Amino acid sequence: MNIKKLQAMLEAVLFAVGEPIEISRLSQSLEVDEETLSSVLANLSASLEERNSGLCLLKLDDKYQLCTRSEFAADIRKVLEIKKNAPLSNAAFEVLAIIAYNQPVTKSFVEQIRGVDCSGVMASLCQKSLIEEKGRLDLPGRPLIYGTTPEFLRCFCISSLDELPSLPSDDPQVTMEETIGNEAKEETEDENFSETD
Repeated sequence: MNIKKLQAMLEAVLFAVGEPIEISRLSQSLEVDEETLSSVLANLSASLEERNSGLCLLKLDDKYQLCTRSEFAADIRKVLEIKKNAPLSNAAFEVLAIIAYNQPVTKSFVEQIRGVDCSGVMASLCQKSLIEEKGRLDLPGRPLIYGTTPEFLRCFCISSLDELPSLPSDDPQVTMEETIGNEAKEETEDENFSETD
């Protein structure tokens, strides 16, 4: 297939999809190898920049999304009558940081670090599509584990989690392994208590 035609096709597909899509899925559906697609997507991004398009191509880990440029957000909001999202609270930022740097993690892990219940904050972050369920741990009770989403990357203007700033090395940290051990211990204690009732 002609490279220019493939670039135009990718632009049309990404516009129609409207959300982040994996390059592997594009490769499989369009029957084009990932290396070629990566090259054409890079050209598409450069082309949008060169012609000062109102659109830009975002790379979010292994996903791509066609978006409007941030400088036009206010104008788009006016036309569509979209209310500006309320800013995140300090608690939400704290929870988000813990998850981003340690994912995948359980709610118990987050609460052990913060020392307070985080149910409401995590529900809010899920609702905003900044975090999502990533499965369950193979432990008694099968606790859910959480991680960040492509929306998280998009909102913080980074392409991957590797771009997150480094944490200070002297900060004491609770490890996921410690939390898993505590959760397993608590479950065992609960079971033993139930058996003696």
